[in-house]
Amino acid sequence: MTVVRWNPLNDMMNLQREFNRVFNGMESKRDEDYESAVWSPMVDIVEDEEKYVLSFDIPGMKKDDIRMHFAEGTLKISGERKAIEEQTESTCHRVERLSGKFYRSFTFPTQVNSDKISARYEDGVLTVTVPKAEEVKPRQISIN
Repeated sequence: MTVVRWNPLNDMMNLQREFNRVFNGMESKRDEDYESAVWSPMVDIVEDEEKYVLSFDIPGMKKDDIRMHFAEGTLKISGERKAIEEQTESTCHRVERLSGKFYRSFTFPTQVNSDKISARYEDGVLTVTVPKAEEVKPRQISIN
C-alpha cells in the first residue's frame, strides 16, 4: 500500500492554470514547468537600494536538481524533489514533506541587471541575488 498525501495547493494551482488558459487565450506561451508543478517552495524576498534577494526553502535536494532561468524580465525557478521510496521491510506511517515538481516565477517591478544574477544553495536554502540596473538605483547629487 502506498500512502499519497492530499495536497490542496495542487487543486488551487490547477484552478489558477485554467483561469490563465481561459483569460489569456491562445496567445500566451505554454510553460511546461508551470503546468506540471505540484507544489511551490516558500520564499522570502528582501529589497534594498542595490538588489533583490530571494531565499527559497527547498531542503533535501541537490543543487543539480534545481533549474533557474531569466528571460523577458521574469525569473523562473523549477525542479523536482523525489518522494521517499517505499521499502518492503518497513512501514511508512506519515508523509508530510511535499515531493514532485515545483515551480515559482517572479517579475521585478524595476529593471534588473540579468547578467549579474547569482545563486547559492546551502543547508536547504536557495538564495538568489538579483542586482538592480544602474539606471534605477538611487544616487546622491551634490549641490554646488
